[in-house]
Amino acid sequence: MSDASHKIAAGQLQRAAFVYIRQSSPNQVEHNRESTQRQYALAQRALALGWHEQQVSVVDEDLGLSGASVAHRSGFARMTAEVALGHVGIILGLEVSRLARNNSDWYRLLDLCSMTDTLIGEPGSFQRPPFAWSEGHHE
Repeated sequence: MSDASHKIAAGQLQRAAFVYIRQSSPNQVEHNRESTQRQYALAQRALALGWHEQQVSVVDEDLGLSGASVAHRSGFARMTAEVALGHVGIILGLEVSRLARNNSDWYRLLDLCSMTDTLIGEPGSFQRPPFAWSEGHHE
């Protein structure tokens, strides 16, 4: 476990860890393979933070789709629903602000994370919403 793991509640560790994988276009998927590999590697971050392998869910069905709207993004919709149901302890992404490019979708996810005590993290940090990224407590 990492030094940051002491800030993760036992109840969060009993729920799933979601790793959201995304590139905005098929061209990015083809030409930015290193970024995609780094995103898949976030599953190892979840393990290092204390989640068990069977609890880690990698959401990659939205690869190559724009984040401008949740329309046609079944992975984002599924992840949001799981958060709303209280099934998720943490969401990890390479740049979490890119999970949604539409402010209403992003703020809806943040609100749900806040209500269900779901952490949101990226390499090197995680937060408890609500938060301001520029003033957040980075791990």
